[in-house]
Amino acid sequence: MNILISNDDGIAANGIRALTEELAKYHNVYVIAPDRERSAAGHSLTLHTPLRVEELEESRSGAKRTWVTNGTPGDCVKLGINAILSPEEQPDYVISGINHGPNLGSDILYSGTVSCAMEGAMLGVPSIAVSLASMHCEYEDFQYSAKFVVSLLKKLKDFQFPPKLLLNVNVPALDEDDIVGIAITELGRKMFTDNYEKRIDPRGKVYYWMAGELISEPSTANTDIAAVRNNRISITPVTFEMTRKETMNDLSGIICKGDSCNWL
Repeated sequence: MNILISNDDGIAANGIRALTEELAKYHNVYVIAPDRERSAAGHSLTLHTPLRVEELEESRSGAKRTWVTNGTPGDCVKLGINAILSPEEQPDYVISGINHGPNLGSDILYSGTVSCAMEGAMLGVPSIAVSLASMHCEYEDFQYSAKFVVSLLKKLKDFQFPPKLLLNVNVPALDEDDIVGIAITELGRKMFTDNYEKRIDPRGKVYYWMAGELISEPSTANTDIAAVRNNRISITPVTFEMTRKETMNDLSGIICKGDSCNWL
């Protein structure tokens, strides 16, 4: 099976290294990653500057081929599928990660990791975003998560990905024996409050530092946030289809009342 791997932590990150090494034992792995950290880049694309791409002479961590680019996480996947990979190398899966830190709840809107997988889903490729809910980033910290992805792919062989779908996976930062299971979840609301601390620098200039506080959530909630706090791996099916279809008729009844939308 062909797998395209990318991330938002950059080509040198330990998470992508661990994921590549583990998947390359069983699959044809191709890596296209940013040349530097692009965390919280969201779903951005490069439009006004050239995209530079360099193929590394010695492919890394067992991958068939490895490229590095000055582009965003979304650029990596879009460019890889549409311009770099040959027809024989086209991916059966796009896998993004392993991210250094969680991607839970509404925070996924800012996540470069999730954006990688979302770009794959937009291009019709089954896609998975994987994050380790930890601030530790040593190579060993990512090894269990990488092995879990291998096992997950075996389970997914009988799952037909619906169009526009990606799976957002978050692994608790625990020893393997302390993870109690897997939870299929919905997105939680928010991890942190939107608080900014106003400060003064040594030159008397005002600046702001994001200082959000952790938001509590019921431990019984069927959300990704609650699952990780309960020592479970959360798997959340996510779609980029944002239309709220159930509201369309109500909105039309107000704005186009009397079957007339020509009131301008």
